[in-house]
Amino acid sequence: MLVKTEAIVLHSFKLGDTKLVVDMFTREAGRLSFVVSVPKTQKGRLKKQYFQPMTLLEVEVDYRQRVQLQKMRDARLLSPYASIPFSPEKLALSLFIAEFLYYALRSEQQHVTLFSYICDSMQWLDMASAGYANFHLTFLMRLSRFLGFYPNLSLTPVPSPNGEGRDVFFDLREGQFCTSAPTHRDFLQPDDARRIHILMRMDFPTMHLYRLSRQERNRITDVLLQYYRLHIPQFPELKSLAVLQELWA
Repeated sequence: MLVKTEAIVLHSFKLGDTKLVVDMFTREAGRLSFVVSVPKTQKGRLKKQYFQPMTLLEVEVDYRQRVQLQKMRDARLLSPYASIPFSPEKLALSLFIAEFLYYALRSEQQHVTLFSYICDSMQWLDMASAGYANFHLTFLMRLSRFLGFYPNLSLTPVPSPNGEGRDVFFDLREGQFCTSAPTHRDFLQPDDARRIHILMRMDFPTMHLYRLSRQERNRITDVLLQYYRLHIPQFPELKSLAVLQELWA
């Protein structure tokens, strides 16, 4: 069946001299893998540069259910990036998000709102001129809503009359705040629980107002990855994390 769909490139690797295996998240069919023939010259319709991580494409696919590697008939850039490929900071963020999604969406079926969220987020990053240091934190926190384990808001840290925050813990297994430490070990102490609460208040337009040091940003990233590992089986260590952690000294 011939299908035209928008797609986000997650990962690709060479297969021989003229072929690539490309993993994508598509609007119409969810996660798919393709075998793509890429000619060595620039005359072919399928160009190697189309299959860089987080590239937004419109593809034509000979889609067949229960086939491991789909065949791609055609592809074109859906929305070329104006700044991401030329900014070391944005490129590092993009590669981290791509590697993260490669594992987080391994078995994701069609999910149009999730696809739109990812696509819109990357376009926001591409257009941003400043104030995007917290992009990956905001992106990961809000992504959990689409995957079904966004934190429960029934109990959150609130200021007490003397101006200090109420000490609460965060149960990573249940995805909720609690007034006492759970009996298991998968929870956050009050300081980290407050960081989760701050994250839940962030969005792309306002996240620049939350000024974090590199150490604080890296700690929040570690906490978020710990949270995802508890909810997504076999979620590995990310190779791109080391590069990301060196940004914004």
